[in-house]
Amino acid sequence: MTEHISFFDGHNDFLLRLMFTPEAREETWLGNTGKGHLDLQRMKQAGFAGGLFAIFVPPISGGPPPDFAALMANPPYDLPTPPEMTHTQAQPMAMTMAGLLHWMERTAPRDFKVCRSASEIQTAISNDIIAGVMHMEGAEAIGPDLDALYLFHDMGLRSLGPVWSRPTIFGHGVPMKFPGTPDIGPGLTEKGKDLIRLCNELGILIDLSHMNEAGFNDVASISNAPLVATHSNAFALCESPRNLTDRQLAQIRETGGMVGFNYATFYLREDGTAAANMDWDPLLRHMDYLMSHLGEDHVGLGSDFDGCIVPQLIGDVTGVPRLLEALEKHGYGETLIKKLARDNWLTCLARSLT
Repeated sequence: MTEHISFFDGHNDFLLRLMFTPEAREETWLGNTGKGHLDLQRMKQAGFAGGLFAIFVPPISGGPPPDFAALMANPPYDLPTPPEMTHTQAQPMAMTMAGLLHWMERTAPRDFKVCRSASEIQTAISNDIIAGVMHMEGAEAIGPDLDALYLFHDMGLRSLGPVWSRPTIFGHGVPMKFPGTPDIGPGLTEKGKDLIRLCNELGILIDLSHMNEAGFNDVASISNAPLVATHSNAFALCESPRNLTDRQLAQIRETGGMVGFNYATFYLREDGTAAANMDWDPLLRHMDYLMSHLGEDHVGLGSDFDGCIVPQLIGDVTGVPRLLEALEKHGYGETLIKKLARDNWLTCLARSLT
């Protein structure tokens, strides 16, 4: 049954991987390398109906990315917080990734479309075209005058997380730490509050996934939109600052919001390590917990593909049907699985986008 259920993904970092493979970007996108978690060929094979594609500007380190599996192998750990970036540093890479999303559409117009509204998303999916929604993970590329937000909105930006794990001029993210709590640091700056109001005005979804608790509270008090965390799990089961506390889950539910279930091993495992060798139990426990606190209408998928280590049982996008099958064997019915896989996201986006 589940092999025929298509799904919408609340978060992936494919654009970052695509940016880092300029000499082979056609193969990376169209699906001839077998590397990473995503490409067009495997998306179509798996039933990937659409998703939020993140513009994420990585830390400027001058070297290769860190080995997270090694750094997280022996908790407790507290990884250094990358320094704040200016918008002049961040904008070139952000523009490159925005351009790559449109390049993806241009190279495969029958299979992929950049969507700017809920109706465009629904139409694309109805025509078996993958609906790509531009997301920004960390608002470093938006300057203090906020003018760049209008530009990115015109390019298709419809979802934005004000912070990643480093601070921005808008607020503070949570550290990559275990164990740890999201109750760390101050809330939104005045510029951050202005950013939230402008996102509401433009119909840009606000992603709370990396926000610290004080910032989360500020967004909840300012925003008139549903509260959404595109790729997070339950803090009660894994004490990572990136996961959501019971109080946060209650606030999300009260606004009719949404949580995208994250496949990252270090947000699933009770021990906080990044090890990929696990059975289905941690995933099912987090899904059950999110369901019990949010209700069946407010949980979806938020893979973090190409941005994290995922369980070996999933492996890449072609493993999502195996996750849905595990949910079925766990007792979830077909109607509920369709909600979790796709329909809840489509309903949420219909309420969040203008």
